[in-house]
Amino acid sequence: MHPIKHFRTITRHRHMVMGYCLRVGLIRQGLCHDLSKYSPTEFWQGAKYYQGTRSPNAGAREALGYSTAWMHHKGRNKHHYEYWTDVPPGEHEYQPVPMPTRYLVESVMDRIAASKVYRGKDYRDGDPLAYMDREHARDKLHPDTYKKMRFLLTLLQDRGEETLFDFLRNVVLKEVPYEKWGEKQGL
Repeated sequence: MHPIKHFRTITRHRHMVMGYCLRVGLIRQGLCHDLSKYSPTEFWQGAKYYQGTRSPNAGAREALGYSTAWMHHKGRNKHHYEYWTDVPPGEHEYQPVPMPTRYLVESVMDRIAASKVYRGKDYRDGDPLAYMDREHARDKLHPDTYKKMRFLLTLLQDRGEETLFDFLRNVVLKEVPYEKWGEKQGL
């Protein structure tokens, strides 16, 4: 049981995402990001399976076959693509639906912060994209959401955080056509 270490890790992650969201103008989302991690359902399972180098949800899954903390978390936090599934009319299976832009942006911030927290000094701007590839996101995200997420994380990998944050703030969240941003950047 590691409640103090777990508290420090989730708080560090949350504050990092909060700062990123504030930088691009997602004030409310930044302030509310991952508050459910402090609920008893999520916190105590996280403390029990704390490892420091990866999500405690992975440890819970290995021990129990499932993670009650994750099931609780993904159903309350719209920045997770798992939240964005539904059964379309005339269908009989859950399918991914497009993620609204503001949650997609928060999701990008979440991936960057999680990679930084778990990778520490070994973090590189390509880590969030590599993680997305390892988790086979193409099969789990709506095709439009996947394409946008991949573009944004590739921009991070190739051009860095400042360029990505500028793009999110001035293009994505303002729904400016990407071509105009490219002209401004000399692309």
